[in-house]
Amino acid sequence: MGSRWIRPEVYPLFATTGVAVGICVMQLVRNITTNPEVRVTKQNRAAGVLENHDEGKRYSQHGVRRFWLSKRPDYMHELDNPPTDRK
Repeated sequence: MGSRWIRPEVYPLFATTGVAVGICVMQLVRNITTNPEVRVTKQNRAAGVLENHDEGKRYSQHGVRRFWLSKRPDYMHELDNPPTDRK
């Protein structure tokens, strides 16, 4: 057989790079569309500094952050508790 252009050994590298690029694109789109500090149109840029604290709080406390903050912080429950607390 002749040499192949894409070898199967590099598939994990392509997948990892694709996921990383996807995360970067998602974050850029999120910043452009929902960040209260980013103003794309000329009319919005002319507004100057806005006092929009509620919009900033909604942006910073997004769904993923609220989900992870609602979970328990300890991962190894048996190791996190001192031995005297066990029943």
